[in-house]
Amino acid sequence: MIKPNTIINDDCISAMRDIEDGSVDLVVTSPPYDNLRDYEGSLEWSFEIFQEIAKQLKRVLKKGGVIVWIVDDATVNGSETGASFKQALYFKEIGLNLHDTMIWRKTNAPITTNRYEKEFEYMFILTRGRDITFNGIKDKKNLYAGGSVCGSKRDVGSGRLRKKSGARKKIGMYGLRYNIWEVSNRTGDSRHPAVFPLQLAKDHIRSWSNKGDIVLDPFLGSGTTAIACIQEHRNYIGIEKEEKYFKIAKERIDKCQLTLI
Repeated sequence: MIKPNTIINDDCISAMRDIEDGSVDLVVTSPPYDNLRDYEGSLEWSFEIFQEIAKQLKRVLKKGGVIVWIVDDATVNGSETGASFKQALYFKEIGLNLHDTMIWRKTNAPITTNRYEKEFEYMFILTRGRDITFNGIKDKKNLYAGGSVCGSKRDVGSGRLRKKSGARKKIGMYGLRYNIWEVSNRTGDSRHPAVFPLQLAKDHIRSWSNKGDIVLDPFLGSGTTAIACIQEHRNYIGIEKEEKYFKIAKERIDKCQLTLI
């Protein structure tokens, strides 16, 4: 069995077989979708491979666990593939809930010619059951901060909103952020073709897990998810097939751990 705070240089399907059933609290990852990157010629990707990965992720996920699946679509012969939606629906087919469809809005969109510039990727939030950890980040400045409101609640029978009775509630300075997150994809490290922004990983880890939880990234790349776990006091398991990127991940993780000593 794989112990927490370990990274493995192996194919993720093989490696995940050594992870205990129902032992992972959170998965944060971005798969090598639609062959949009050339991973040293080692990439093998198909819907059939994805299906096996999805089954393994469900198996290792705890009841109440969350998967953050960050993905995009290639454009082939003038049409987007739609593979991201197909994957989200397959997760539902095998028994996971599609809790939310979030958007990662990048701050430097690539230039296109015959369509509007695409500046986002999907972040599918998938859950095993409904009773999940959620530590909502409140950093959206409230327009009416300092005022007060009675509020409302939804009637269980009719589904209609009705006013709450009792004392008025003071409006705080900040409210829960929306599900569109603007995070720069400029990372300053060009040794991997698709470096994951550290802030994006940290925000998801804070949102969907607690200190001491186990977080898995089956496509670790250059190690960003593990570094985010170290900084946010979570345990990590990382899997990376390509040896070149595995070595980069180990170097970055070791350096991060030294800064905390």
